[in-house]
Amino acid sequence: MFSGLALALAFAVLLVPLAVYAGPPLLRELDGSAVERQSVTPSYQRPPAALTKNSFVSPLDPAAPVPDPAVLAGLLDAELALEGAGSFSAVVTDALTGRVLYERNPAVAGMPASTLKVLTAAAVASALDPGSRFETTVHAAPAAAGETVVVLRGGGDVLLGTGESADDAVVGRAGLATLAQSAAKALGSNAGTVRVQVDDSFFTGPALSSAWNEADIDAGEIAPVYPLAVNSAWTDESRQGGPRTGDAAMAAAEAFRNALAQAGEKAGFSVADGVERGTVAAGARRLAVVESATVSDQIQQMLMVSDNYLAEALARSAAAATGHEPSFEGALDTVADQASALGIDTAGMVLADVSGLAAENALTARQLADAVRLVLTSSDEGLRAVARGLPVAGLSGTLERRYDDGGAAAGLVRAKTGTLFAVTALNGYVTDADGRLLAFALVARGLDGNTLEAREAVDAAAAVLAGCGCR
Repeated sequence: MFSGLALALAFAVLLVPLAVYAGPPLLRELDGSAVERQSVTPSYQRPPAALTKNSFVSPLDPAAPVPDPAVLAGLLDAELALEGAGSFSAVVTDALTGRVLYERNPAVAGMPASTLKVLTAAAVASALDPGSRFETTVHAAPAAAGETVVVLRGGGDVLLGTGESADDAVVGRAGLATLAQSAAKALGSNAGTVRVQVDDSFFTGPALSSAWNEADIDAGEIAPVYPLAVNSAWTDESRQGGPRTGDAAMAAAEAFRNALAQAGEKAGFSVADGVERGTVAAGARRLAVVESATVSDQIQQMLMVSDNYLAEALARSAAAATGHEPSFEGALDTVADQASALGIDTAGMVLADVSGLAAENALTARQLADAVRLVLTSSDEGLRAVARGLPVAGLSGTLERRYDDGGAAAGLVRAKTGTLFAVTALNGYVTDADGRLLAFALVARGLDGNTLEAREAVDAAAAVLAGCGCR
């Protein structure tokens, strides 16, 4: 029988946009299906009151049986075993009380792969208003007689579309064609010849991190990070995978320039070829603006398709909002600071990026599990959005093609995936057969050509949590 919470979670799946992750090229052929390639404990003295008030995780029955740690250990130990290289770190906690029900090497820090995005998402959600939106604007700059300079300025939205704005979308909610049409209307027929510039100065510092492997850049896992991009810099705007452009700001500006040229024909002005870089001068007249999907929606998009580019961009915007430089270093400091402020013990944590691609990242299973419990128990709408954004087993995002056999975990396990050549992990939550909500982190490290074996092991362990009362 499903508990009320399990039914609520299963129904909530229908409210989550389904997304197919195309998968990176270097791991796509492990088993013929797409596989994601992604290169201390706070003391809880009593159940958080938020758990009885939070409409997302309620109703929880405090009287629902808690799994017996000894029984659970036997079942999980049987699944978390490898014939090949590697070892496991794992933590399972009762979401209501914070009680640790199972742990293996909980304090061993190592590569989290893309499960790091749960921590990044929580940090961004705590730093930014979840209902706020990023603005992409167009400004008129001083120019010579007979011409007008317009400057396209990026404000952090890297999910722009080239067409008209789509109010019900996350990717393409702000459309460059709509922005161009509005700008053309504001310019009018007296604009003369219009020259287009792009201002990408909102993000500071290097656009590429030295912590990223060149092979990951070549494979489209990441690209130079700018404060404006069409669909996270993927060259095929219709996909969430494949190659990315090396200059997303210029690519977006070229799309805007082409749309402005079309709009200018109707408005009575012409647009010069090409785009230059520039900055918006103080006092420049703002001609037009388009707004992104909400921060909450973008966080969920980032988690659902495991978008490295979006993770890095969101963290830079969060850095700017908290007084840090919107740079790589500022993003790292922001995620660490926000995690600590939220009550996660950051001892031993090492961050080299915020997307999980860098091999130098190091988190413990305990920190990962604590991050999940944090977003489950919070009454903050932004943090709750992180829980809602995790992929659903067999149904959505990077878990769509896993657990598709209709077993106990399908539709119930919600987790962030993470896979590098030497690492595979699941970090999420599930309601067990008796209605107890469990947060978990399952991480295999030190792998050597046996990623698929380890992935099947962590999948099976999560299915154990879904299918048993374990008493």
